[in-house]
Amino acid sequence: MNNLLTLRKRLGLELWRQRENNIIREHPLRQLFWECTLRCNLHCRHCGSDCKVAAMQPDMPAADFLRVLDSIALRTDPHQVFVIVSGGEPLMRDDLEACCAEIYAKGFPWGMVTNGLALTPARFRALIKAGLHSITISLDGLEADHNWMRGHKDSFLMVDKAIDMLVKARPLVFDIVTCVNRRNYPQLAAIKQYLIQKGVTHWRIFTVFPAGRAANDPDMRLTAEEFRGTFDFIKATRQEGRILASYGCEGFLGSYEADVRDHFFTCQAGIAIGSVLIDGSIGACTSIRADYSQGNIYRDDFMDVWENRYLPYRDHSWMKQGDCADCSYFRYCRGNGMHLHDGDGQLLLCHMKRLQENPKEGVIPS
Repeated sequence: MNNLLTLRKRLGLELWRQRENNIIREHPLRQLFWECTLRCNLHCRHCGSDCKVAAMQPDMPAADFLRVLDSIALRTDPHQVFVIVSGGEPLMRDDLEACCAEIYAKGFPWGMVTNGLALTPARFRALIKAGLHSITISLDGLEADHNWMRGHKDSFLMVDKAIDMLVKARPLVFDIVTCVNRRNYPQLAAIKQYLIQKGVTHWRIFTVFPAGRAANDPDMRLTAEEFRGTFDFIKATRQEGRILASYGCEGFLGSYEADVRDHFFTCQAGIAIGSVLIDGSIGACTSIRADYSQGNIYRDDFMDVWENRYLPYRDHSWMKQGDCADCSYFRYCRGNGMHLHDGDGQLLLCHMKRLQENPKEGVIPS
């Protein structure tokens, strides 16, 4: 594959770069993750945070997070800040609906990310009543492959039922997210057909980066042909128009830019996206497992931190080292996503480098 950018894409990327610079200067808080628990009812092969049924870190008391929202509401319009409740598995909290009702009562729209195993009709109705605006559910293959990935014999069955509930609950916004691995890659076309038949309209696809349990699992790492074939598949699916498939927010993709997402690559962590982690750490997106925390809610005011810190997130010049030092794409990539850097600042995965591993074209699953 030729990764040289066309003139049209280079012009588009220059305009996008100007837009990104403006957003960095303004850094408006638009999304806030709340890592409300590290407990989980599954044992997924690719888990980046190594969650367990009984986590070492206790759940964060709802009152502690709600005080953060009070601070935010004093400095910005709460209706403009979307709270994303994550984990672990949020449904492990018996008080989740009560927590989220309080979030909504304070004027913050909210959504959640779930594996769907505990999303019963009763809990779904309660979440809707508590103001649920959007929901993301993971599906990592058809029954055998999904259950293998998630480590539970009933996981696919519950996700299947959950999708039916979500489709019937429109206009509730939802999407399905799939982690592509060596095992489910040949089944991407079958997964697509399954989702279309179920009535799903938005499908988000991502590939595993080397962190957490996935770091040393050979079944998680796609070959060069499969990696490239994943983007060919997304591009072809988007052109087909039966379901809107998109690649996740990670990774600058060279000539695939604007063909596999609705926009050019951007990492909004610490620019428009903040987080409150389970121990009170003030960070950005919860995929960032290395310690790039900027403070802690138990000693700092969140909005003071948001306005006055976050330099590693907003100035990526420190990333221009190693493979990035003399890379011609750094102008647009800015060192890739924050979650792809370890605690020493080293880049764990360069998508462009992976795309250039083999000159053969990707083989699209059929």
